[in-house]
Amino acid sequence: MNARPAENVATATVIGHFINGVDVADNNRPLPVTNPATGAVTKHVAMATKGTVADAIAAADAAFPAWRNTPPAKRAKVMFRFKQLLEEHADEIVAALTEEHGKVLDDAMGEFVRGVEVVDYACGVAELLKGEHSRNVGPGIDSWSEFQPLGVVAGITPFNFPAMVPMWMFPMAIACGNTFVLKPSEKDPSAPMLVAHLLKEAGLPDGVYNVVNGDKEAVDTLLEDPRVQAISFVGSTPIAEYIYATGTRNGKRVQALGGAKNHAVIMPDADIDNAVSALMGAAYGSCGERCMAISVAVCVGDETADEVVGKLKTELQDLKVGNGTDTCNDMGPLVTQAHHEKVRGYVDLGVNEGAELVIDGRGLVVNGHEDGFFLGACLFDKVTPDMRIYQEEIFGPVLCVVRAESQEQAMQLIDNHEYGNGTCIFTRDGEAARYFADNIQVGMVGINVPLPVPAALHSFGGWKRSLFGDLFAYGPDSVRFYTRRKTITQRWPSGGVREKAQFSFPTNR
Repeated sequence: MNARPAENVATATVIGHFINGVDVADNNRPLPVTNPATGAVTKHVAMATKGTVADAIAAADAAFPAWRNTPPAKRAKVMFRFKQLLEEHADEIVAALTEEHGKVLDDAMGEFVRGVEVVDYACGVAELLKGEHSRNVGPGIDSWSEFQPLGVVAGITPFNFPAMVPMWMFPMAIACGNTFVLKPSEKDPSAPMLVAHLLKEAGLPDGVYNVVNGDKEAVDTLLEDPRVQAISFVGSTPIAEYIYATGTRNGKRVQALGGAKNHAVIMPDADIDNAVSALMGAAYGSCGERCMAISVAVCVGDETADEVVGKLKTELQDLKVGNGTDTCNDMGPLVTQAHHEKVRGYVDLGVNEGAELVIDGRGLVVNGHEDGFFLGACLFDKVTPDMRIYQEEIFGPVLCVVRAESQEQAMQLIDNHEYGNGTCIFTRDGEAARYFADNIQVGMVGINVPLPVPAALHSFGGWKRSLFGDLFAYGPDSVRFYTRRKTITQRWPSGGVREKAQFSFPTNR
C-alpha cells in the first residue's frame, strides 16, 4: 500500500468537544481521521484530557436538577423536535458516516433510520415512566412505585455505528430525566458532533448532553468519577469486560455489550437461493463490521454445504466493491489501515490453519482508490471449531462455512462458543425452527431472518461473553437501566386518635 500524504495538523480541521451547549476547541493529542476509501487524512480529532472530561461531567451534573424536574411530557417535546431535525439533516449525517466509516450510502441511511426509531420510542417516555398504584394495601394504607432518574450517565460507543449506537443510549437516558456524556469513537467523530448540535437546536438545555472525544484517558475518567452513575458501552469483549469490572468496582450501574461470532444454520430443507441472498448481505454488508454480522454459516449435510458454497461463489463474483459514495457499490472499505491489516492477517491465518479459501479477496484493487483500505469478500469452506478464524471475531468481510451432520450438532457448536450475541436458522420446518428458538443459548434469534436486530420497542443484547450486565440496550430495558424504582407507602392516621405502638412485624391481617 502506498505511503500516505504527510499530515499537517496546523492546517487541518480539528474536532474538539461539545460541552455545556458549546463547541470546545482542543488541540490536545490530535489524531488523524481518514477517509477509508482514499486513505487521505481529512481532519483531526482531539483527545480529551482528564480535565476536559471532568468539565463535561460537571456541566451534566449542574444541569441535572432542573432537567430531572422537567415534566416527562416536556422532555418528550424535545425528542419530537429532535426527531424532526434528524430527518431534515439525514443526508448530511449519512454523508459523514460514509466519508469516515466507509460504508455505502444505503447502509449508512439504514443505520441512521434504525437510530431514529429509538428516538421515536423515547417520544413516548411519559407513558413509559408511569408508575404503579395500589390503594388499601393495608388498613388505610396506599402504596405506589415510580421511576426516578439516576443523574449523570455516560455512553462509550464504537466506530462501526457512530450514529445508531449512541442513539441506542442517549435518547432514552435523557427522556428518563438523566443528563449524558458521550465518548464516541475517535475513528469517525463527525456524526456524533452533528447530532449534538441538533439536540441543542431542538431545545435541549445546555449541559444535558455533552460529547467528549478521546481515548483510554477519557474512558477511565468516566469510569472513576463518582458523579457518573451509570455507563453504557458497545465494543469488543475484552474492553467490555474491563468497562464492566472497573465501572462496577466504582459503584456504577454498567451495561457492556461485547463481541460476537454469529452463526447461521442452513437446514437441508431451506430455500437455498433465499438463504444465500440473506448470507450475502449479512456477511458482507458494511464490510462485515457489524456485531450482528453473520460470520459462520453452519450447513447441515455435505449436500447442503456444497450447494450453499457453490451459490455463494457465483454471487460473490458479482459483488461490487468500491467507494461508498457510489450507489452502484455493495461494499465499501474497512475503516482504517490498521483494521485492514488485522482482517487480512486473519485470512492468512485461515489458509495456514488448513481451511479451504474458496474466494480470496486479498488481491482486490479498486481503480482510482489504490490507497483505500479495501479488502475483497473472502469465503472459507471446511472450517473446523479448533481454528482461530472460527473462534475469534474477525470483524471483516470473511465468511466461514462449517459442515455439520445434524441440527443438534449445529446447535451444539453454537452453544459451545464463548459468544452468544445473535444467530439464525434457515428452514421450512416449523418444528425445527421452534426447537431452535426455544433451546439455543443466544440472546437474539432469527428464523429465516439473518440479522435479527430487535425493533426499538424491544431490547438488544446477547448472552454469555457478548454482554456484561443484566439489562439489554434500548427498548423496555432502557427504562429499567436509566431509572431507579422507588416505592412509597403512606397512611394518614385518623385525627385525634392515639394509636398503640405495635412491635410485631406489620401484616395485612
